[in-house]
Amino acid sequence: MKPYIIGETAYNHEGNFKYLKKMIIDSSEIGLNAIKFHLLLNRYSYFQKKHPLVENEKKWMFSKEQWKNLIEFSLESKLDVIALCDDIESIRFINERYNDIKAIELHATSLNEYYMLKEVINFKNQIILGIGGSTLDEIEYAVDFLKKNGKNDILLMYGFQAYPTKYKDINLSKMIKIKEMFNLPIGYADHTAFDDENNLDISTMVAAMGINILEKHYTPDFGAERIDYHAAVGKAQMVEIKKKMELYLSVFGDYSLGMSKSEIKYGNIGPMKKAIVAKNHISKGEKLSLDNLCFKRTEEESTIKQKELLNLIGLEALIDIEEDEIIDFTKVNYKFNKASYSDLTGGLEAKK
Repeated sequence: MKPYIIGETAYNHEGNFKYLKKMIIDSSEIGLNAIKFHLLLNRYSYFQKKHPLVENEKKWMFSKEQWKNLIEFSLESKLDVIALCDDIESIRFINERYNDIKAIELHATSLNEYYMLKEVINFKNQIILGIGGSTLDEIEYAVDFLKKNGKNDILLMYGFQAYPTKYKDINLSKMIKIKEMFNLPIGYADHTAFDDENNLDISTMVAAMGINILEKHYTPDFGAERIDYHAAVGKAQMVEIKKKMELYLSVFGDYSLGMSKSEIKYGNIGPMKKAIVAKNHISKGEKLSLDNLCFKRTEEESTIKQKELLNLIGLEALIDIEEDEIIDFTKVNYKFNKASYSDLTGGLEAKK
């Protein structure tokens, strides 16, 4: 399992087109898998007209043509594009022009908004639901709405913004429980403060739990007081996060119950696990018994597993077998007698 890391741009660009392009270039150079944009085309679909952020939001918005340029530049840079749409107009824009990008995300603010959910079902690919600060019934409503309308490619994105982040509020065990409850893939959107000494560990801890999807705020100017800088890491930090994710997921594995070559070698009978050997000299024609067999580690491998001891009891030796010599089926009469546990208990079972 490999990490899938999403570079969250949010509004760190503050409406600077070239700055956002720089974020795209950096994300590609770091080797991130995807870049996420916040799309808003009609601020009055998102805010009340008297909302204090209405005027600021105007400065941070891009036109459809600018978004067209940015999305296509991202795709050319080998990045998946995730469009977090804050208004219906943005969803329609994506559906009309970029219906085949990686995903559309609905922020937790719109998780149960009927009109947004109705519009997003027309999208071709994955729907991401931001579930931070949402109750189980709210998550269930959105998931059921999408599924009833034929949308089954759903990803839940766990995490919420809180500055400073209190570790106990992250509650990664809850994320795992939600994943199991809804039987859907889940990702972790980390919002640990940029200057938190444990940022790297907290950001990548989910990989050690088998979660390979991480969303992380990125900024070209680490620590600079820009919009959404509080949880944004710089290029060097993002590179380290990627390395840690790869390491933890490699160690976590792929849920396979099969044994690796190294594990098989480690489990060989003889060099590692004790082999069945002659406890003393066994003469040709003598029957094998619990009295003349034992288990010892040997230099060479054995073809007989430990649990096959009972199958050997009562078989006649075809040759003389020396003390400590490995027992195998070429050295005994290969005619099995059905062994019973009374052979091991000395007949105690029969006496009871």
